Amino acid sequence: MSTNIDRNTASTGRSNAGSAELFRRGQRVITGGNARLSVFQRPHPIYITNGTGVNIVDADGNTYLDFLNNFTALIHGHSFRPVLDRLHHQLELGISFSGPTKLEVEFAELLCRRVPYFDQIRFMNSGTEAVMYTIKAARALTGKLKIAKLEGAFHGGYDPLEVSLDSAPANWGPRLAPNAVPYCAGIPEWHTTDTVVLPFNELIATRQILEGNKDKLAAVIIDVLPQRAGLVPIDRSYLAFLREFTARHGIVLISDEVMSFRLSYRGAINRFGFEADLCAFAKIIGGGLPIGAVGGMPQFMLAFDPTNGKPLVPQSGTFSANPMSMAAGIAALEALSEQSFQRLDDLGEYACSSLTEMFRQERLPYSVTGMGSMFRIHLRHEAPKDYREAYAAPEQQEKMGMLIRALQEKGVIVSPTCQLCLSTPMLTDHIDEMVTSVREAARMVEAREPRRAS
Repeated sequence: MSTNIDRNTASTGRSNAGSAELFRRGQRVITGGNARLSVFQRPHPIYITNGTGVNIVDADGNTYLDFLNNFTALIHGHSFRPVLDRLHHQLELGISFSGPTKLEVEFAELLCRRVPYFDQIRFMNSGTEAVMYTIKAARALTGKLKIAKLEGAFHGGYDPLEVSLDSAPANWGPRLAPNAVPYCAGIPEWHTTDTVVLPFNELIATRQILEGNKDKLAAVIIDVLPQRAGLVPIDRSYLAFLREFTARHGIVLISDEVMSFRLSYRGAINRFGFEADLCAFAKIIGGGLPIGAVGGMPQFMLAFDPTNGKPLVPQSGTFSANPMSMAAGIAALEALSEQSFQRLDDLGEYACSSLTEMFRQERLPYSVTGMGSMFRIHLRHEAPKDYREAYAAPEQQEKMGMLIRALQEKGVIVSPTCQLCLSTPMLTDHIDEMVTSVREAARMVEAREPRRAS
Protein backbone atom coordinates (compact mmCIF):
# COMPACT_ATOMS: atom_id res chain seq x y z
CA MET A 1 0.00 0.00 0.00
CA SER A 2 1.37 3.40 -0.88
CA THR A 3 0.37 7.00 -0.32
CA ASN A 4 1.69 10.48 -0.75
CA ILE A 5 2.69 11.70 2.70
CA ASP A 6 2.41 15.48 2.67
CA ARG A 7 4.77 16.52 5.43
CA ASN A 8 8.07 18.20 6.13
CA THR A 9 10.56 15.34 6.19
CA ALA A 10 13.66 17.40 6.78
CA SER A 11 15.72 15.75 9.50
CA THR A 12 17.87 18.76 10.32
CA GLY A 13 17.52 22.49 10.53
CA ARG A 14 14.12 22.60 12.23
CA SER A 15 13.58 25.97 13.86
CA ASN A 16 12.04 25.92 17.33
CA ALA A 17 12.18 29.66 17.97
CA GLY A 18 8.39 29.94 18.17
CA SER A 19 8.09 27.18 20.76
CA ALA A 20 11.01 28.63 22.72
CA GLU A 21 9.27 32.01 22.84
CA LEU A 22 5.95 30.47 23.93
CA PHE A 23 7.79 28.57 26.66
CA ARG A 24 9.41 31.81 27.83
CA ARG A 25 6.01 33.51 27.95
CA GLY A 26 4.40 30.49 29.55
CA GLN A 27 6.91 30.38 32.39
CA ARG A 28 5.69 33.79 33.50
CA VAL A 29 2.09 32.70 33.95
CA ILE A 30 2.04 28.86 34.05
CA THR A 31 4.12 27.00 36.61
CA GLY A 32 6.72 25.16 34.57
CA GLY A 33 5.73 26.83 31.32
CA ASN A 34 3.00 24.39 30.30
CA ALA A 35 0.10 22.68 32.02
CA ARG A 36 0.99 18.97 31.67
CA LEU A 37 4.05 17.26 33.14
CA SER A 38 3.69 14.47 30.58
CA VAL A 39 4.54 16.84 27.71
CA PHE A 40 7.24 18.85 29.47
CA GLN A 41 10.73 18.43 28.06
CA ARG A 42 14.08 20.23 28.11
CA PRO A 43 15.04 22.75 26.94
CA HIS A 44 11.36 23.35 26.18
CA PRO A 45 8.33 21.49 24.77
CA ILE A 46 7.12 21.96 21.23
CA TYR A 47 3.89 23.96 21.15
CA ILE A 48 1.26 22.64 18.73
CA THR A 49 -0.94 24.83 16.53
CA ASN A 50 -2.98 22.32 14.52
CA GLY A 51 -3.31 18.75 13.32
CA THR A 52 -4.86 16.81 10.46
CA GLY A 53 -4.98 13.05 10.10
CA VAL A 54 -1.61 11.59 11.10
CA ASN A 55 0.19 14.95 11.29
CA ILE A 56 0.57 17.79 13.77
CA VAL A 57 2.15 21.20 13.16
CA ASP A 58 4.07 23.23 15.72
CA ALA A 59 4.37 26.96 16.35
CA ASP A 60 7.30 27.15 13.91
CA GLY A 61 5.44 25.43 11.09
CA ASN A 62 7.26 22.10 11.49
CA THR A 63 5.17 19.06 10.63
CA TYR A 64 5.40 15.81 12.60
CA LEU A 65 4.12 12.29 12.15
CA ASP A 66 2.12 11.76 15.34
CA PHE A 67 2.63 8.36 16.94
CA LEU A 68 1.41 9.62 20.32
CA ASN A 69 -2.09 10.85 19.40
CA ASN A 70 -2.58 12.71 22.68
CA PHE A 71 -1.42 9.71 24.68
CA THR A 72 -3.59 7.15 22.78
CA ALA A 73 -6.83 9.20 22.99
CA LEU A 74 -7.09 10.12 19.30
CA ILE A 75 -7.75 6.76 17.69
CA HIS A 76 -8.92 8.52 14.51
CA GLY A 77 -6.01 10.95 14.46
CA HIS A 78 -6.57 14.69 14.15
CA SER A 79 -9.52 16.66 12.77
CA PHE A 80 -11.57 13.53 12.08
CA ARG A 81 -14.43 14.77 9.93
CA PRO A 82 -17.35 12.81 11.51
CA VAL A 83 -16.36 14.12 14.95
CA LEU A 84 -15.95 17.68 13.68
CA ASP A 85 -19.34 17.59 11.95
CA ARG A 86 -21.06 16.27 15.07
CA LEU A 87 -19.38 18.92 17.22
CA HIS A 88 -20.32 21.73 14.85
CA HIS A 89 -23.93 20.60 15.00
CA GLN A 90 -23.91 20.41 18.79
CA LEU A 91 -22.31 23.85 19.11
CA GLU A 92 -25.42 25.35 17.58
CA LEU A 93 -27.63 23.50 20.09
CA GLY A 94 -25.62 24.23 23.22
CA ILE A 95 -22.30 23.43 24.86
CA SER A 96 -23.46 22.39 28.33
CA PHE A 97 -26.57 22.48 30.46
CA SER A 98 -27.57 22.09 34.10
CA GLY A 99 -29.54 18.99 33.20
CA PRO A 100 -29.16 15.63 31.46
CA THR A 101 -29.42 15.31 27.70
CA LYS A 102 -30.64 12.74 25.21
CA LEU A 103 -27.04 12.32 24.06
CA GLU A 104 -25.85 10.77 27.31
CA VAL A 105 -28.63 8.17 27.13
CA GLU A 106 -27.78 7.41 23.51
CA PHE A 107 -24.07 7.15 24.26
CA ALA A 108 -24.61 4.87 27.25
CA GLU A 109 -26.88 2.67 25.11
CA LEU A 110 -24.17 2.48 22.45
CA LEU A 111 -21.52 1.45 24.98
CA CYS A 112 -23.75 -1.14 26.64
CA ARG A 113 -24.58 -2.66 23.26
CA ARG A 114 -20.92 -2.79 22.35
CA VAL A 115 -19.73 -4.39 25.60
CA PRO A 116 -22.31 -6.99 26.66
CA TYR A 117 -20.94 -7.11 30.20
CA PHE A 118 -21.80 -3.42 30.69
CA ASP A 119 -25.32 -3.12 32.03
CA GLN A 120 -24.96 0.47 33.22
CA ILE A 121 -22.61 3.44 32.74
CA ARG A 122 -21.66 6.58 34.65
CA PHE A 123 -19.82 9.40 32.86
CA MET A 124 -16.98 11.51 34.30
CA ASN A 125 -14.41 13.88 32.82
CA SER A 126 -11.12 11.97 32.86
CA GLY A 127 -9.56 8.56 33.30
CA THR A 128 -8.21 9.54 36.71
CA GLU A 129 -11.70 10.46 37.85
CA ALA A 130 -13.18 7.22 36.52
CA VAL A 131 -10.59 5.08 38.29
CA MET A 132 -11.03 7.05 41.51
CA TYR A 133 -14.77 6.38 41.50
CA THR A 134 -14.28 2.64 40.99
CA ILE A 135 -12.15 2.59 44.13
CA LYS A 136 -14.66 4.65 46.08
CA ALA A 137 -17.45 2.32 44.95
CA ALA A 138 -15.49 -0.81 45.91
CA ARG A 139 -14.81 0.55 49.38
CA ALA A 140 -18.41 1.62 49.87
CA LEU A 141 -19.84 -1.72 48.71
CA THR A 142 -17.48 -3.92 50.73
CA GLY A 143 -16.97 -1.78 53.81
CA LYS A 144 -13.21 -2.45 53.50
CA LEU A 145 -10.40 0.00 52.76
CA LYS A 146 -7.37 -1.81 51.35
CA ILE A 147 -6.77 -2.05 47.62
CA ALA A 148 -4.25 -4.09 45.65
CA LYS A 149 -2.49 -3.01 42.46
CA LEU A 150 0.28 -4.24 40.17
CA GLU A 151 3.79 -2.94 40.74
CA GLY A 152 4.62 -0.08 38.37
CA ALA A 153 1.10 0.23 36.95
CA PHE A 154 -0.20 3.75 36.31
CA HIS A 155 -3.83 4.48 37.18
CA GLY A 156 -3.94 8.28 37.07
CA GLY A 157 -3.35 10.94 39.71
CA TYR A 158 -5.17 9.39 42.67
CA ASP A 159 -3.04 9.06 45.82
CA PRO A 160 -3.65 5.38 46.72
CA LEU A 161 -2.97 4.26 43.15
CA GLU A 162 0.23 6.26 42.77
CA VAL A 163 1.87 3.95 45.31
CA SER A 164 4.79 2.06 43.69
CA LEU A 165 4.23 3.87 40.42
CA ASP A 166 7.93 4.58 39.94
CA SER A 167 9.73 2.74 42.73
CA ALA A 168 13.44 2.17 42.13
CA PRO A 169 16.03 -0.48 43.04
CA ALA A 170 16.92 1.44 46.19
CA ASN A 171 13.41 1.15 47.65
CA TRP A 172 11.31 -1.40 45.74
CA GLY A 173 12.18 -4.33 48.01
CA PRO A 174 12.06 -8.05 47.17
CA ARG A 175 10.87 -8.99 43.68
CA LEU A 176 8.16 -11.32 44.94
CA ALA A 177 7.10 -9.08 47.83
CA PRO A 178 7.33 -5.48 46.58
CA ASN A 179 7.42 -2.57 48.97
CA ALA A 180 4.62 0.01 48.89
CA VAL A 181 6.49 3.18 47.90
CA PRO A 182 4.87 6.65 47.78
CA TYR A 183 5.14 8.34 44.39
CA CYS A 184 5.73 11.91 45.53
CA ALA A 185 5.69 14.30 48.44
CA GLY A 186 2.29 14.81 50.03
CA ILE A 187 0.96 11.26 49.72
CA PRO A 188 -0.27 10.34 53.22
CA GLU A 189 1.63 7.57 54.95
CA TRP A 190 -1.48 5.42 55.38
CA HIS A 191 -1.66 4.87 51.63
CA THR A 192 1.49 2.78 51.79
CA THR A 193 -0.30 0.64 54.37
CA ASP A 194 -3.67 0.47 52.65
CA THR A 195 -2.28 -0.14 49.16
CA VAL A 196 -1.00 -3.68 48.60
CA VAL A 197 1.54 -4.06 45.78
CA LEU A 198 1.48 -7.23 43.67
CA PRO A 199 4.34 -8.65 41.57
CA PHE A 200 3.09 -8.66 37.98
CA ASN A 201 2.41 -12.09 36.50
CA GLU A 202 3.93 -13.88 39.53
CA LEU A 203 0.99 -16.10 40.43
CA ILE A 204 2.32 -17.96 43.48
CA ALA A 205 3.72 -14.84 45.15
CA THR A 206 0.55 -12.88 44.36
CA ARG A 207 -1.60 -15.62 45.88
CA GLN A 208 0.42 -15.46 49.10
CA ILE A 209 0.13 -11.68 49.31
CA LEU A 210 -3.61 -11.70 48.62
CA GLU A 211 -4.23 -14.51 51.11
CA GLY A 212 -2.60 -12.40 53.79
CA ASN A 213 -4.85 -9.42 53.03
CA LYS A 214 -8.10 -10.99 51.77
CA ASP A 215 -10.21 -9.97 54.75
CA LYS A 216 -9.26 -6.30 54.40
CA LEU A 217 -9.21 -5.88 50.63
CA ALA A 218 -11.97 -3.88 48.96
CA ALA A 219 -10.57 -4.18 45.46
CA VAL A 220 -7.89 -5.47 43.15
CA ILE A 221 -7.26 -3.15 40.21
CA ILE A 222 -5.51 -4.33 37.08
CA ASP A 223 -4.48 -3.08 33.67
CA VAL A 224 -4.13 -5.98 31.24
CA LEU A 225 -1.46 -4.04 29.31
CA PRO A 226 0.18 -1.70 31.84
CA GLN A 227 2.12 0.94 29.93
CA ARG A 228 4.35 2.19 32.72
CA ALA A 229 5.11 -1.40 33.72
CA GLY A 230 6.57 -2.13 30.29
CA LEU A 231 3.49 -2.54 28.05
CA VAL A 232 3.68 -6.27 28.72
CA PRO A 233 0.38 -8.22 28.46
CA ILE A 234 -0.99 -9.85 31.58
CA ASP A 235 -0.65 -13.63 31.66
CA ARG A 236 -4.04 -15.26 31.15
CA SER A 237 -3.53 -17.80 33.93
CA TYR A 238 -2.60 -14.96 36.27
CA LEU A 239 -5.72 -13.07 35.20
CA ALA A 240 -7.90 -16.17 35.68
CA PHE A 241 -6.51 -16.59 39.19
CA LEU A 242 -7.28 -12.96 40.09
CA ARG A 243 -10.83 -13.32 38.79
CA GLU A 244 -11.45 -16.50 40.75
CA PHE A 245 -9.79 -15.28 43.96
CA THR A 246 -11.62 -11.94 44.08
CA ALA A 247 -15.00 -13.53 43.35
CA ARG A 248 -14.49 -16.15 46.05
CA HIS A 249 -13.55 -13.60 48.71
CA GLY A 250 -15.98 -10.79 47.90
CA ILE A 251 -13.28 -8.46 46.57
CA VAL A 252 -14.16 -6.12 43.70
CA LEU A 253 -12.08 -6.74 40.57
CA ILE A 254 -11.53 -3.50 38.64
CA SER A 255 -10.26 -3.33 35.08
CA ASP A 256 -8.54 -0.05 34.24
CA GLU A 257 -9.07 0.30 30.49
CA VAL A 258 -8.38 4.00 30.17
CA MET A 259 -5.76 3.08 27.54
CA SER A 260 -6.45 -0.58 26.87
CA PHE A 261 -10.10 -0.11 25.85
CA ARG A 262 -8.60 0.47 22.38
CA LEU A 263 -7.43 -3.17 22.26
CA SER A 264 -10.65 -4.38 20.68
CA TYR A 265 -14.12 -3.44 19.51
CA ARG A 266 -15.48 -4.48 22.93
CA GLY A 267 -12.49 -3.42 25.00
CA ALA A 268 -9.69 -5.28 26.72
CA ILE A 269 -12.18 -7.31 28.76
CA ASN A 270 -13.41 -8.98 25.60
CA ARG A 271 -9.94 -9.50 24.13
CA PHE A 272 -8.71 -11.22 27.27
CA GLY A 273 -11.92 -13.16 27.81
CA PHE A 274 -12.93 -12.16 31.33
CA GLU A 275 -15.44 -9.97 33.16
CA ALA A 276 -14.38 -7.49 35.79
CA ASP A 277 -16.83 -6.20 38.38
CA LEU A 278 -16.19 -2.58 37.44
CA CYS A 279 -14.40 -1.10 34.46
CA ALA A 280 -12.88 2.38 34.17
CA PHE A 281 -12.34 3.69 30.67
CA ALA A 282 -11.76 6.99 28.87
CA LYS A 283 -9.53 8.39 26.10
CA ILE A 284 -10.80 6.91 22.78
CA ILE A 285 -14.46 7.07 23.81
CA GLY A 286 -14.31 10.89 23.95
CA GLY A 287 -13.43 11.48 20.32
CA GLY A 288 -10.65 13.80 21.49
CA LEU A 289 -12.63 15.63 24.18
CA PRO A 290 -12.34 15.20 27.97
CA ILE A 291 -14.18 12.12 29.19
CA GLY A 292 -14.15 9.26 31.65
CA ALA A 293 -16.63 6.49 32.39
CA VAL A 294 -17.31 3.62 34.73
CA GLY A 295 -19.22 0.58 33.54
CA GLY A 296 -20.37 -2.63 35.16
CA MET A 297 -23.22 -4.80 36.33
CA PRO A 298 -26.09 -3.34 38.40
CA GLN A 299 -25.02 -4.82 41.73
CA PHE A 300 -21.76 -2.86 41.51
CA MET A 301 -23.08 0.26 39.76
CA LEU A 302 -25.69 0.44 42.56
CA ALA A 303 -23.13 2.40 44.58
CA PHE A 304 -23.85 5.46 42.39
CA ASP A 305 -27.67 5.15 42.30
CA PRO A 306 -29.50 8.18 43.80
CA THR A 307 -33.05 7.00 43.06
CA ASN A 308 -33.67 5.68 46.58
CA GLY A 309 -31.96 8.45 48.51
CA LYS A 310 -28.37 9.49 48.98
CA PRO A 311 -26.13 7.05 47.06
CA LEU A 312 -23.27 5.23 48.72
CA VAL A 313 -20.94 7.17 46.44
CA PRO A 314 -22.27 10.57 45.31
CA GLN A 315 -20.86 11.25 41.85
CA SER A 316 -21.45 14.44 39.93
CA GLY A 317 -19.40 17.08 38.13
CA THR A 318 -20.33 20.24 36.25
CA PHE A 319 -19.09 18.82 32.96
CA SER A 320 -19.87 15.13 33.46
CA ALA A 321 -21.76 13.81 30.41
CA ASN A 322 -21.55 17.23 28.78
CA PRO A 323 -23.14 17.17 25.32
CA MET A 324 -19.93 18.07 23.47
CA SER A 325 -18.05 15.05 24.80
CA MET A 326 -21.10 12.85 24.28
CA ALA A 327 -21.48 13.99 20.67
CA ALA A 328 -17.79 13.51 19.89
CA GLY A 329 -17.74 10.12 21.59
CA ILE A 330 -20.75 8.84 19.67
CA ALA A 331 -19.24 9.95 16.35
CA ALA A 332 -15.86 8.40 17.17
CA LEU A 333 -17.22 5.03 18.26
CA GLU A 334 -19.75 4.78 15.44
CA ALA A 335 -16.81 5.05 13.04
CA LEU A 336 -14.94 2.22 14.80
CA SER A 337 -16.08 -1.12 13.41
CA GLU A 338 -14.67 -4.53 14.24
CA GLN A 339 -12.84 -4.30 10.93
CA SER A 340 -11.25 -1.04 12.11
CA PHE A 341 -9.71 -2.81 15.08
CA GLN A 342 -8.54 -5.74 12.96
CA ARG A 343 -6.81 -3.33 10.61
CA LEU A 344 -5.14 -1.55 13.55
CA ASP A 345 -4.05 -4.94 14.92
CA ASP A 346 -2.52 -5.88 11.58
CA LEU A 347 -0.78 -2.52 11.32
CA GLY A 348 0.51 -2.85 14.89
CA GLU A 349 1.89 -6.32 14.18
CA TYR A 350 3.60 -4.95 11.07
CA ALA A 351 5.12 -2.09 13.07
CA CYS A 352 6.45 -4.36 15.83
CA SER A 353 7.87 -6.94 13.43
CA SER A 354 9.45 -4.22 11.28
CA LEU A 355 11.11 -2.60 14.29
CA THR A 356 12.30 -5.94 15.63
CA GLU A 357 13.81 -6.92 12.28
CA MET A 358 15.46 -3.52 11.92
CA PHE A 359 17.00 -3.81 15.39
CA ARG A 360 18.36 -7.24 14.43
CA GLN A 361 19.83 -6.03 11.16
CA GLU A 362 21.40 -2.99 12.78
CA ARG A 363 22.65 -5.01 15.78
CA LEU A 364 20.94 -2.54 18.06
CA PRO A 365 20.38 -3.52 21.72
CA TYR A 366 16.68 -2.59 21.54
CA SER A 367 13.41 -4.52 21.80
CA VAL A 368 9.65 -3.99 21.44
CA THR A 369 6.66 -4.87 23.61
CA GLY A 370 2.96 -4.23 23.16
CA MET A 371 -0.29 -5.47 21.71
CA GLY A 372 -2.78 -4.28 19.13
CA SER A 373 -2.33 -0.63 18.27
CA MET A 374 0.07 0.17 21.15
CA PHE A 375 3.75 -0.72 21.40
CA ARG A 376 6.86 0.48 23.18
CA ILE A 377 10.58 0.54 22.42
CA HIS A 378 13.02 -0.56 25.15
CA LEU A 379 16.76 0.04 25.28
CA ARG A 380 17.59 -3.60 26.03
CA HIS A 381 18.21 -6.71 23.93
CA GLU A 382 15.56 -8.87 25.57
CA ALA A 383 12.01 -7.56 25.85
CA PRO A 384 11.12 -6.91 29.51
CA LYS A 385 8.64 -9.14 31.31
CA ASP A 386 7.60 -6.75 34.07
CA TYR A 387 8.11 -3.31 35.61
CA ARG A 388 11.51 -4.09 37.10
CA GLU A 389 12.95 -5.29 33.83
CA ALA A 390 11.42 -2.29 32.02
CA TYR A 391 12.79 0.13 34.62
CA ALA A 392 15.28 2.57 33.14
CA ALA A 393 18.27 3.57 35.26
CA PRO A 394 19.38 7.23 35.03
CA GLU A 395 21.89 6.45 32.26
CA GLN A 396 19.20 4.66 30.26
CA GLN A 397 16.77 7.52 30.84
CA GLU A 398 19.32 9.93 29.43
CA LYS A 399 19.87 7.70 26.42
CA MET A 400 16.11 7.35 25.89
CA GLY A 401 15.77 11.13 26.07
CA MET A 402 18.39 11.44 23.34
CA LEU A 403 16.51 8.95 21.17
CA ILE A 404 13.19 10.73 21.64
CA ARG A 405 14.72 14.13 20.85
CA ALA A 406 16.39 12.69 17.74
CA LEU A 407 13.06 11.26 16.60
CA GLN A 408 11.40 14.61 17.18
CA GLU A 409 14.07 16.30 15.10
CA LYS A 410 13.30 13.80 12.34
CA GLY A 411 9.61 14.59 12.55
CA VAL A 412 8.23 11.69 14.62
CA ILE A 413 6.43 12.20 17.93
CA VAL A 414 6.44 9.45 20.58
CA SER A 415 5.78 9.39 24.33
CA PRO A 416 8.42 10.17 27.00
CA THR A 417 8.74 6.40 27.57
CA CYS A 418 9.03 5.76 23.81
CA GLN A 419 5.53 4.34 23.58
CA LEU A 420 3.83 4.62 20.21
CA CYS A 421 0.21 4.16 19.21
CA LEU A 422 -1.63 3.99 15.92
CA SER A 423 -4.59 5.85 14.48
CA THR A 424 -7.06 4.78 11.81
CA PRO A 425 -5.70 7.08 9.05
CA MET A 426 -2.24 5.49 9.30
CA LEU A 427 -0.90 3.36 6.45
CA THR A 428 2.07 1.04 6.08
CA ASP A 429 3.95 3.95 4.50
CA HIS A 430 3.72 5.81 7.80
CA ILE A 431 5.01 2.75 9.65
CA ASP A 432 7.92 2.43 7.22
CA GLU A 433 8.79 6.09 7.67
CA MET A 434 8.69 5.74 11.44
CA VAL A 435 10.97 2.67 11.33
CA THR A 436 13.44 4.53 9.11
CA SER A 437 13.42 7.45 11.53
CA VAL A 438 14.01 5.14 14.50
CA ARG A 439 16.92 3.52 12.65
CA GLU A 440 18.54 6.87 11.92
CA ALA A 441 17.89 8.24 15.40
CA ALA A 442 19.26 5.09 17.05
CA ARG A 443 22.42 5.24 14.93
CA MET A 444 22.99 8.79 16.14
CA VAL A 445 22.44 7.81 19.77
CA GLU A 446 24.63 4.72 19.61
CA ALA A 447 27.43 6.69 17.93
CA ARG A 448 28.07 8.67 21.09
CA GLU A 449 28.14 7.91 24.78
CA PRO A 450 25.30 9.45 26.84
CA ARG A 451 26.36 12.52 28.77
CA ARG A 452 26.71 11.72 32.44
CA ALA A 453 24.79 13.77 34.95
CA SER A 454 27.06 16.17 36.79
